[in-house]
Amino acid sequence: MRIILMGPPGAGKGTQAVFIAEKLGIPHISTGDIFRANVSQGTSLGVEAKKFMDAGEYVPDSVTNAMVADRLSQADAQKGFLLDGYPRTLDQINELDKVLTAAGVAVEKVIELTVDIDAVVPRLQKRAAEQNRVDDTEDVIRRRLEVYAEQTAPLTDVYAKRGLLVQVDGFGEISEVTKRILSVLGI
Repeated sequence: MRIILMGPPGAGKGTQAVFIAEKLGIPHISTGDIFRANVSQGTSLGVEAKKFMDAGEYVPDSVTNAMVADRLSQADAQKGFLLDGYPRTLDQINELDKVLTAAGVAVEKVIELTVDIDAVVPRLQKRAAEQNRVDDTEDVIRRRLEVYAEQTAPLTDVYAKRGLLVQVDGFGEISEVTKRILSVLGI
């Protein structure tokens, strides 16, 4: 299967992506992991991305798209994948469409983990404390959630119009959320 997993910070995407990818026998492809791998390997794209990452800026779509296209071309992703953290913009959707069309495949399902913002803020505050993220105040966390909502709405609209979007409640025990996701995948 070729799946995109979306959701706001704190929705549990990373946790669920690992379980779902393992259950389906497909790679979990995270843009964060791709960035770190390219930087540590010193690839030309990694060197380019590092400039932006070191400055605390977003890596431009052109670099991100090239890294994702390269990752999707690898042998383990030929039979399917779970994308986590990509696409994040309409331009990235268009680029992903081009890459997949050229490969003769398409996204089969887009799963958006939904959460109650007021309930996820304490979860993110706890994670910030555990990871010593002193800049992750409640105001900063709420702003990140607002930005996610603003930037993601156009993406979910695209996938909903294509009949690919399924929303899954991201709250509850990890195993319960995993069961909900597997259910919408027909597994």
